[in-house]
Amino acid sequence: MTDNGSPFNRGIQHEAKHSAILSRAAKLFNTKGARSTTLSDVADKLGLTKTSLYYYVKTKEDLIYQCYDAAMRQAHKTLDQVEQTTDDPLERILLFMEENISMILKALSGHGDYYAAPLEFASLKDEHREALIHEYLRMFMRIRSYIRDGIESNVIRPCHSTATARALIGALDWSFYWLYEMPREEAVLAGSALRNIVKHGLFAADAQYQPADHVLNAEGVVPAKGFDREAQNRLKQEAFFKAGTRFFNRKGFNGTSLDEIAEHLQVSKGAFYYHFTNKEALLTQCYEHSLDLTDAIYTDIGKSTMSAPQKLDTACRQVFHIQNSDLGPLIRYNTITALPPPIRRRILIRTQASSDNLGQFIREGQEEGTFRDVNAAIMQNMLEGAVNAAMDISDWRRVDDIDQTAVEYFDVFYFGLAKSTN
Repeated sequence: MTDNGSPFNRGIQHEAKHSAILSRAAKLFNTKGARSTTLSDVADKLGLTKTSLYYYVKTKEDLIYQCYDAAMRQAHKTLDQVEQTTDDPLERILLFMEENISMILKALSGHGDYYAAPLEFASLKDEHREALIHEYLRMFMRIRSYIRDGIESNVIRPCHSTATARALIGALDWSFYWLYEMPREEAVLAGSALRNIVKHGLFAADAQYQPADHVLNAEGVVPAKGFDREAQNRLKQEAFFKAGTRFFNRKGFNGTSLDEIAEHLQVSKGAFYYHFTNKEALLTQCYEHSLDLTDAIYTDIGKSTMSAPQKLDTACRQVFHIQNSDLGPLIRYNTITALPPPIRRRILIRTQASSDNLGQFIREGQEEGTFRDVNAAIMQNMLEGAVNAAMDISDWRRVDDIDQTAVEYFDVFYFGLAKSTN
């Protein structure tokens, strides 16, 4: 089902009409955001009346759930297909990731359905959210099982299977955005570039750098410079940023209550309004605060005399530390579509500028010969997605040493999955 034209004027049967509704809604949710999209928007795009739309969906919340459910069903369908295609565990992972890129590109070219990126599970009612989380975890466990099977059969390097699966899925979750933004002539090469990176990693075969040999000094992971630590108002605002970020990350925009945040901080609701005009303003400032933190890290590292590999590795590990310590977490971009379009665009432009620091470190390493000649933009975007998904890693695995956990988390991007034949 392509996205061009309205299928309803051609008498397409019920299931095809339903798929068309979900595809059009998914496109709107991915670009405009579920919060900003109305049922009328979806109906108008398809040449339907809002009344006729109710034949297929009960409410907007039902439509959001159906879109996410369709995405999860498609993910499992893809996993079923790769299992039928090959018995090789490594190839199963590579095919799954390639196919996800291919589906997005087909939709963008008008030759396939759109699927909603898993951004706003937290905003759904309990039964819908729990059903989706169950399917997401089932997908995660299937991918992790491929990694474990590959290690056992000697086709995948020894690695921490849970951390690796989480990192790969995190990198993939953000692809809907950067593929939308990437020039089409570059985007069509994304699948093969991603395969190359996941299979062989960023580091050249003869590279001597080993992340585990460079222990991160946690004392160097500091809040963004320029904050006036003596100003009480700023300290209070930062407390709101941290609390707000945790609630937004856990519950989504709609599920987050200002009363809960105020109660958590043991302040009055009036204290909130002294600093912020509304919940939307707090969310915006949470994004700005997170970017302040990462920009400070990237800027300091960029000015250092470290080698390019150490710059990239240190940057990723420092942000990972913030994500999993009292300094953070950083805002997760699951809530980005809750922002009004002008603010969202501003935040995304700033995010891209911040992320470009990683790209610069990658290109420096390629010039030094330490990094392979992979697509730096795609490598950068994969790392950005993985970093954004790195929060609360203890929910996924046991963490005894946060820095060692970071080393294990980013290992797949540096050294790939394939076992060396040397």
